[in-house]
Amino acid sequence: MTYPLEPPIEPMLAKLRDGIPEGIEWRYEPKWDGFRALVFKDGNDIFIQSRKLRPLNRYFPELEPQLIKSLPKRCVIDGEIVIAGPKGLDFEALLLRIHPAKSRVDMLAAEIPAHFVAFDVLAEGKDILMQARLDDRRKRLEKCVDQESKTLLTPHTSDVAEARRWFDQFEGAGLDGVVAKLFDQHYLPGERVMAKIKHLRTADCIVGGFRMAKTGDGVGSLLLGLYRDETLHYVGHTSSFKAAERRDLLKQFEPMRDKESFGMGRTPGGPSRWANEAQTAWVSMEPTLVCEVNFDHLQGERFRHAARFLRWRPDKAPKDCTFEQLEPPKPFSLEKIRAL
Repeated sequence: MTYPLEPPIEPMLAKLRDGIPEGIEWRYEPKWDGFRALVFKDGNDIFIQSRKLRPLNRYFPELEPQLIKSLPKRCVIDGEIVIAGPKGLDFEALLLRIHPAKSRVDMLAAEIPAHFVAFDVLAEGKDILMQARLDDRRKRLEKCVDQESKTLLTPHTSDVAEARRWFDQFEGAGLDGVVAKLFDQHYLPGERVMAKIKHLRTADCIVGGFRMAKTGDGVGSLLLGLYRDETLHYVGHTSSFKAAERRDLLKQFEPMRDKESFGMGRTPGGPSRWANEAQTAWVSMEPTLVCEVNFDHLQGERFRHAARFLRWRPDKAPKDCTFEQLEPPKPFSLEKIRAL
């Protein structure tokens, strides 16, 4: 069998912006927190491609029958694979799927099934649509997705006030924020021509240690912690410092280094298949300094990505830096999103 377009195709990407852009030329959609995926379909033949151009079928076997039922006979659809848990989208549940054992993948697929959220169409039938305007592709996409199926069609609006409401309300469902697209934008594989506006939350964290810079003459990153029941747990790191600041921090930390910090709780960890001992070595510090950082996502009880340093908080007591400040917003279900 042959698909309307042959994989691999790089997905079109987005560039981070500070605020939601305004104007009649913009269209808005929620930003889903899942695995980006392109679906290539010819009859009952389905190929699911990751953002990194790798096949995903074996990790999400429950999606194939969903996509066969919900999409046109021949098409290429861009979207996101998500898993919805009781507190909203569950990125950790997605990560558990990337497992070598088929029996485990099948078990997880049955217990916590994934969904595919469609937000663009590259081809349908004999028509290649990558040179069509976004508005025209959206109309075509709305005809492509069977809304009675488990596949979701992402909400879409030209109303910036509606986009702001989504940005505020959908955070409780675990969504990333909002994506803004130009109404006449062609589909450009691999190019950052869309805009993404992400939720950024702040937290006051204790500095429980540091890693040295590669140059060896300063602090490379601060190791951040929060308290639970009098025990300090590692939650992530921040490294947004200039060379001179790195050297100054090393001098400032000298009286506090090699003191107990994360020893009783979760620690920064050691060598792994991706990093050697030199890269993961860290120096513990007396947990007396507090800094404010912003972050986008939690993965369990840790920051998924590096946090961004905002400022020192000498007015904040370390014991007041607890996990309570990371409590997520009230859940907002996928059923409510589907009903929009």
